[in-house]
Amino acid sequence: MCLNEGKIDRIIRGVLGIALFVYGLMQQSYLWMIIGGVLLLTGLFGICLLYLPFKINTGCKREKGGGEG
Repeated sequence: MCLNEGKIDRIIRGVLGIALFVYGLMQQSYLWMIIGGVLLLTGLFGICLLYLPFKINTGCKREKGGGEG
């Protein structure tokens, strides 16, 4: 299976996810903790479900034309 998040996308999500999760802990806000957790998990796994319906892919690059010749 091809990941739909690129390296930079994953790093940004991871850093932002940690920051929002910690902010949520400090403010005792479950909303920010959940948002941070989702960003962190999508960054770790490399798959964003919101990218799928819009066919956004910052990860794998597929060859076009794929024929021999």
